[in-house]
Amino acid sequence: MRAEVILEEIADYCRREHMAESTFGRRAVNDGKFVNRLRYGGKVTASTVDRVRAFMGGLVPEKADRPTPKATPITVAADETPEKNFRFYDNRQKYLMFVNTCSEKWVVAQRVALELANLHPRPPAIRLFDAGVGDATVLTRVMRTLHHRYPWAPFYIVGKEISLEDVRLSMEKMPDRFQEHPATVLVMTNMNYAEAPWLTPNSVVAASSLVWKEVALRGDSSAEFDEQITELQPFLAQNWKAAVSKKSGNPVYEKPVVMVVYREDCRFLVDHILPKRGAVRADYDLVVASQPYRARASTEFKARRVIAPLARSLAPGGRLIGIHSCGHDPGMEIIQAVWPGEQPFQTNRHDLLKATKTELGAEARHFNFNTYSDSRSLFRYDMHTLPGEIDFEGSSVGTSTLFAAWSNATYVAQIEDERLADVMQTGFYMDAARDVLRRHGGLWFNDESYVIGRKRDL
Repeated sequence: MRAEVILEEIADYCRREHMAESTFGRRAVNDGKFVNRLRYGGKVTASTVDRVRAFMGGLVPEKADRPTPKATPITVAADETPEKNFRFYDNRQKYLMFVNTCSEKWVVAQRVALELANLHPRPPAIRLFDAGVGDATVLTRVMRTLHHRYPWAPFYIVGKEISLEDVRLSMEKMPDRFQEHPATVLVMTNMNYAEAPWLTPNSVVAASSLVWKEVALRGDSSAEFDEQITELQPFLAQNWKAAVSKKSGNPVYEKPVVMVVYREDCRFLVDHILPKRGAVRADYDLVVASQPYRARASTEFKARRVIAPLARSLAPGGRLIGIHSCGHDPGMEIIQAVWPGEQPFQTNRHDLLKATKTELGAEARHFNFNTYSDSRSLFRYDMHTLPGEIDFEGSSVGTSTLFAAWSNATYVAQIEDERLADVMQTGFYMDAARDVLRRHGGLWFNDESYVIGRKRDL
């Protein structure tokens, strides 16, 4: 049989059932790459064709002579499939497209800035922890706002980031921050959420391999600081390495790293807030946790591994602001047009804070858990488009805008590359993006926020 014949039958079936070709291959013949191999010249035997047609006919492939209902797919929690449990935000192409075409970073920084009025910092410094620095767009904006509010207070800022590329992008933004606010101690680390606030690995083995580097910047201009920060590239490349956990599938550091950066001419002023190896306290006035976990991770996982440890790092009066995607927006309309019933956002703020209370146990009495009303908690951000770029009268939408809309929608929904490859072999996904853009006059996404505050000492 010519491969084109069976390929056409498979394509019709997948369109009708809204099934990815890789999923079809796994279910029909236990081979996720079956359709691709067939398309590019792979051979197919008569018995395999029989199995494929038996599957499409509603028969169990292994027993094609006995009609049975189609098996219901088994849903496995994301934490239980390490090979699929990857950090989606490490996809550089989609990440950079998202950051440069959407306003989320700006809007998140504005939301975080609202919490500054509720802080009660105490000497000797204002202490901030960023639980996922990314490219530092949010962090640098918050630092500017902090400087405006507390121009003379020393800053102690710790950023957690495991991605080497993001650390590079972050450090490129810092020369201006050191120039504007000299009394700044900036710490970057690749440790996990249970370790990073205290800059201390939990295991003896990891602690023995800890790389601790202090960088005292010389001079007083951003140009001088930029030159010295650029010279850190070989150190970062050598030490900021990550691997994939065989147990969870999450990225993990090969060895823990702490990099402490400050201005040499301010050493006397910041000496008492510089972290000392083996004797670090957390006690943060503000913890920023923007998109710190995978959307499809279980609520219990998010509470146990991320939010509860971060809450424990708060000082009396300190506040943790958490932000994550929540859907119910035009971006999800694109996703559900292609994958009907797709629901990537498994946890709302109410369930997450309830699970965090349970995880904290008796400690929970020391905290206030604020979900707030939807009017305060929910906010939207937009994808940038040029005026007149979306034609409401006709069907014209710029190709670059369509690609950006598709890329951003699949990025926010955290759709795996394997599923994207199957869908993008047809033009249907572009039609879905065009329809949504024209119907709404643009594209936007919704985030929701919540706050955990440690009660002040009486």
